[in-house]
Amino acid sequence: MRLILLGPPGAGKGTQATRLADKLKIPQLSTGDMLRAAVKAGTPVGMQAKAVMDGGGLVSDAIVVGIIADRIQEADAKSGFILDGFPRTVAQAAALDEILAKMNMRLDAIVELRVDEKALLGRIQKRADETVKAGGAVRADDNPKAFKVRLDAYHEMTAPVSAYYAGKGTLKTVDGMQPIEVVSTAIDGVLNG
Repeated sequence: MRLILLGPPGAGKGTQATRLADKLKIPQLSTGDMLRAAVKAGTPVGMQAKAVMDGGGLVSDAIVVGIIADRIQEADAKSGFILDGFPRTVAQAAALDEILAKMNMRLDAIVELRVDEKALLGRIQKRADETVKAGGAVRADDNPKAFKVRLDAYHEMTAPVSAYYAGKGTLKTVDGMQPIEVVSTAIDGVLNG
């Protein structure tokens, strides 16, 4: 199973991707996680991405596409993968199509989590509060100012990705405002339908 989870920041893509990865025994490929790991490791890509990410911005398509192209060829992704946070632009979606075609692969599903954006800031704040309670460090981009930048970038660059896949007839939507278990069941229905 090769699938993409789409939706604005805070929609629950990471939560659902983690659940699906466990259930399907395939890796969750979060570009955000991969980039944060590169930043933590101090790699050249990480250093390039750090300033942009700390301000809530998005790193360049070339960097992200390169990371994904390499990652989906690793052994654990041979039987499938879940892309969480990628593609973020129509150019990335088209690049992914080309990469997959060259590898004789195709996507099995593209699922968009639709949410009430006014409720998203509350979700982001709750995530930050829960992280602090658990003794973790809050992501630099989990604050109201950076969230606004991320949401604006989503509308400008990422929302058109949904239209790209809808135009191909491959986009499925799920109401992401329901409780986690209900969203999970709805996604399962889309994947099995």
